[in-house]
Amino acid sequence: MQKTRLLLPLVVISLLTVGATTPSAQARIRWREFPLPSANSVPEDIASGLQGTMWFTEFQNDKIGRLTSPGELTEYPVPTSDASPEGIEAGPDGAMWFTEWTGNRIGRITTDGVITDWRIPTTVSSPYRIVTGPDGALWFTENVGNKIGRITTEGVISEFGLPEGHSSPLGITEGPDHALWFTEEMGDRIGRMSIHGAFREFPLAAGSEPFEIAAGPDGALWFTEFGRNMIGRITTDGALTEFPVPMPNSDPDGIAAGPNALWFTEYLTGRIGRITIEGTIDDAGTPTPNSYPAGIAVRPSGSVWFTESGGNNIGALRSG
Repeated sequence: MQKTRLLLPLVVISLLTVGATTPSAQARIRWREFPLPSANSVPEDIASGLQGTMWFTEFQNDKIGRLTSPGELTEYPVPTSDASPEGIEAGPDGAMWFTEWTGNRIGRITTDGVITDWRIPTTVSSPYRIVTGPDGALWFTENVGNKIGRITTEGVISEFGLPEGHSSPLGITEGPDHALWFTEEMGDRIGRMSIHGAFREFPLAAGSEPFEIAAGPDGALWFTEFGRNMIGRITTDGALTEFPVPMPNSDPDGIAAGPNALWFTEYLTGRIGRITIEGTIDDAGTPTPNSYPAGIAVRPSGSVWFTESGGNNIGALRSG
């Protein structure tokens, strides 16, 4: 475990607005970046924990990171060799739960850093994202295994195979209808699954490559389309709307809901975007060039936190 305290000065940048001019379009962004103590750690996903902490995965260095609001950063090594931790989420038991892409396990870390993990029955399942479900269990995608997995807080794992070919599920979230909604990267579909295993799938245009998905403040599901450079919106009835990201070839990746809008990362262009529920998009580049932002989370306070997989930083912003 390594521990350090890092806080860079605030950087203020104007928010670039594309589309209709709105009052929020004139807002400014205040940035913070927290360099990670381990070189080339490749931080991937990030989630809010208890007492204002942010937790994140370090894919390359097999660690789970914890960052407090004042800027104290702690790293915890994952016991499994070559684990490659990917997704992370707060569990209903007060611990953080994470996926191990190469380790083929689901892990749990307590607030004081004690890690337990459980092997997934499917060999080489490549678990990606994880979310707390409406039934008090954790649900996760198996990208190579082509399944949706469920793990109880006691470590009991169940798996549900997807109905259509090799779909490569990635992002997953709980919808307002208390079902699990997920993206199918290779299948170019948005999937819905009840907690009892009933599936429904909604096709997208070929080459969409949907990545992450989040429940929006408007009662719809919002997702990134890495392949077609769009932000998508789908209602629980399956009505689809798509919004092009103005910056060409931005490769939108992570997405998270705030009080009145959604925030997303633009992986290739190194930008953080914001989309209102009406579809107006604002974005701005991160202070560090070639940062390759990936995971993103919004705290209840409205602050936005994200990983810089290329910049080896944890970033934070507040607009206004």
